[in-house]
Amino acid sequence: MSKEYSNGEIIIRWQPKLCEHAAVCVKTLPKVYNPKASPWITIENATSEELKNQINKCPSGALNYFNHE
Repeated sequence: MSKEYSNGEIIIRWQPKLCEHAAVCVKTLPKVYNPKASPWITIENATSEELKNQINKCPSGALNYFNHE
């Protein structure tokens, strides 16, 4: 089951079953990704461009994004 987070410009989709827990997201944008918080993704703490750049580095593909239409 995936979860989605939106900032009005982009939607982040997280697929927990794909996550390898490499922590690239947490290391790159710790103000956005906090595994101890609920929800663990606070999308408004970064720009859409910062989020896209980080998500493109996700080694497992558990994080992806798409633009609002």
